[in-house]
This record gives sequence, C-alpha cells and structure tokens, in this order.
Amino acid sequence: MTSEVALGRAGALLTIDLDAIVENWRRLQARGAPAECGAVLKADAYGLGAAPVGRALSAAGARSFFVAHLEEGIALRAVLDEPRIVVLNGLLPGLAADYTAHDLIPALNDPGEIAAWAGHARALGTALPGFVHLDTGMNRLGLSPDDQDRLAADPSVLDGIGPITWMTHLACAEDTGNPMSRAQLDRFHRAVARLPPAPVSIANSSGIFLGQDFHGDLTRPGAALYGINPTPDRPNPMAGVVRVEARILQTRRVDTPMTVGYGAAHRVKGPARLATIAVGYADGVPRAASGRGAVRIAGFTAPITGRISMDLITVDVTHIPETLAAPGALAEVLGPELTPDRLGESAGTIGYEILTSLGLRYARRYVGGVE
Repeated sequence: MTSEVALGRAGALLTIDLDAIVENWRRLQARGAPAECGAVLKADAYGLGAAPVGRALSAAGARSFFVAHLEEGIALRAVLDEPRIVVLNGLLPGLAADYTAHDLIPALNDPGEIAAWAGHARALGTALPGFVHLDTGMNRLGLSPDDQDRLAADPSVLDGIGPITWMTHLACAEDTGNPMSRAQLDRFHRAVARLPPAPVSIANSSGIFLGQDFHGDLTRPGAALYGINPTPDRPNPMAGVVRVEARILQTRRVDTPMTVGYGAAHRVKGPARLATIAVGYADGVPRAASGRGAVRIAGFTAPITGRISMDLITVDVTHIPETLAAPGALAEVLGPELTPDRLGESAGTIGYEILTSLGLRYARRYVGGVE
C-alpha cells in the first residue's frame, strides 16, 4: 500500500515498523544477556500503540512488560494473556483487587503499599508477586533509605508477597561518564545485601549500555525499543521505527518585505517559494522547532519557516523542483534522517517527548509484526 493510499482522508500518515521494534528488543536482549529483557509499554508504547507493539513483542518472546498506570495495565492484559505486566506507578489505595483481577503486579513504592499488598495476599490466602522499588538517588518513587533500613530490620512485612523482584531506577544512565550511575548501583547492592535474596532489575534502555554490572536479572528498556538513541554520545545502535509523512496543501511565491506565519516572526529576505504542510504542534511537531526544524521532500531538506501553528507548518522549497514540491506531494517530518531525537534537539527537548506527543489525527499504518 502506498503512502498516498494509506493516508485516506487524513492530512498526515504515521507508519510504525513493528519488525524494527522487535529487532531492537532482540538487540537489547543480546546486549544484556544473560539477563531477561523486558519491555516498557507505558504511555501507549511511547505513543505507538501498546496493543500492536505488545502483541509483536510477545510473539517474539518477551515475557515481562511494564506500564505506568493501572488502566494501562488493564488494557494491555486484554491483549496479552501470559506475560507478566508490572504497574510502575504502584498500588493505588483501595484497588488491590483490581490488580489481581487483571493479573497485574504492582511496583511497591512505599511501606504503605507493601502493607496493603501483603494484606491483600493474606486475605486471598495466596502469595502475590511484587516488585519492590528501592530508591537509590532519583528521589521520585521508591522506598527511601530510611524505609529500606526499616525493611531490612523487619522483612516479615513482606510475608505474603512472592516472588519478589528488587528494582531501582537510574537517573543519569544516558550520560556514560556520570558517576551517579555507579553510586546508585553501589547503594542498591548494599541495600539488597541486607534483604531476602531475590532477582534484581536495574537497567533502563541506557543502563543496558553501561555494562554487565548493571544488567541484573531483568532489564527494562523503553525508549530504545522505539528507535530513540540510548547512547547520545555515540551513534544510535537502534533501528528506526517511525515515519511521519504529511501532505503539502499549498505552495506560493513570496518576496521581501513579506512575512510568514503568526506574529510575522519570519521576514522573507528575497524571492522564495513556500509550501504549507498539513501537520502542526497538535500532531507533535513542537512549536519550539519554529525556524529550527526541517522536513524532507523528495530527498531535499526544506527548513521550517515562520512559526509552527496548531495544524500547519510552512517550509522553504525554493531550491526544490516545483514538480516535486507541489500540492498533494508528501513531506517527511520524521524518518531515517529526521529522527525523533533530531526533531527533539531542534525544539530543545528529547525524542521521548516527540513520540509521546504524536497525537490522534494521523492515519496509522503498522508494518511487520503480527498485525
């Protein structure tokens, strides 16, 4: 199916390569071996569709999935029967039965959650699995050092929870020279040494590339699965996953002293030809990339000119043959050269934010996988 056909009535097309996601998971699995390689599917698999991504990864052999919210876990369980699904944001008050009803495992982030999950297990008369999150410096979620001391002094509060996985989360793993990662790892090992023996989970996407010391028993890659570079100081070891193509709606000739877009923010310096494209910040192209980002048209780079608006961007196509940059032609907004990382950099943000902001107005096309 051609991009033009797949577009249908939409202004732009988002193509998601499930085979590339599976290949990235396999690369990460090999890099972190012999640890099990899980998959983080929070935020609807970083905006790319938790159901199709989850099915493709499960078919490839992934057996541990992670989401942020309870509702995300419930939705994922509806399409995945066997793999374990861990809810990273923890156990919501009074809703323990919802987790067991959908066979979900909470990350236990504070003593109250541990007590509630253990109590629920005792009420059911069966052991319930749990990931116990030990904070080692992120200072976001997880048991504080004082909480860890109390748990080490009285591990009986864990009675009813099993099997247990000890987990932590790295704050600076993408910065390979930052000493914080090693400091966190040392804190984690000291904490775990005082607790009942159990598997451990440490590394996120970038953490996998810090070396075997960080692999533990289970890795938790997220962004790298979707093509984001987990090693920003080195070439990207991951396959590209997404392509965004948008229609050229109109072209026009302009000359000085004409201006372009809201706020008359761009003043034309000479004769030029502009193309207006059917994508904007409502579709995840950040307004902050105005005057800094670019698109690709028929192999040419066309810089964004003027402010990005909600539904439209305008690009300079003066140097592109008119037959190639004409109404109805497609401009590549994301792709092999214009990666989410690159667009994020042009907007002063990160590729993660680009993917999770892509929005609902695209025609979506999945290629490969089990779809």
